[in-house]
Amino acid sequence: MSGSLFIVAAPSGAGKSSLVGALLERDKGLHLSVSYSTRAPRPGEVDGVNYHFVPREVFFAMRERGEFLENAEVHGNFYGTSKPWIEEQMRGGRDIVLEIDCQGAAQVKRIFASAVAIFILPPSMAELERRLRGRGTDSEAVIAGRMQSAEEELRQAREFDYAIINSDFSEALAQLACVVTAARLRVAQQAQREARLFGELGIKL
Repeated sequence: MSGSLFIVAAPSGAGKSSLVGALLERDKGLHLSVSYSTRAPRPGEVDGVNYHFVPREVFFAMRERGEFLENAEVHGNFYGTSKPWIEEQMRGGRDIVLEIDCQGAAQVKRIFASAVAIFILPPSMAELERRLRGRGTDSEAVIAGRMQSAEEELRQAREFDYAIINSDFSEALAQLACVVTAARLRVAQQAQREARLFGELGIKL
């Protein structure tokens, strides 16, 4: 049995992390893939929960050993997803959520064509900038860089399966949950989860 793989990407400040966190609280059947990162933890972040924070030399050694499903450099820091962990979880029939950047999403899609790719959009560029400033953690130069990157990332939304506009948080969360439910109801997924019933009904894929 194989679980479903969900990719959630967005420009920095669009609310990706908040939506994914709320979705995981709501749906206990989903499991978050905790990425590796070379950046320093932000206030309130916990190693092993938000990211596996590792020195660059450790990250590069893991990359050389082929341990990453995807990896990318974003705003001067490196991020990567553990390939062995993802494969093990999916073999066990668990549904996994990858909260990654656009570069990583494209890499994963090339390997797992059946992965469901979801892009989170801000309601406007002005609101995106307001949210970035509201963090109170980035310099003017960093914010400017993130806004410039956002323009490039947003153009990649056309490569995704779904686009959710995070204007109203509750509505965006409900839409995200609907995408997950719909993906689980695909015939191929149902045939694996309900193999006995499909066999009794004479349905062969």
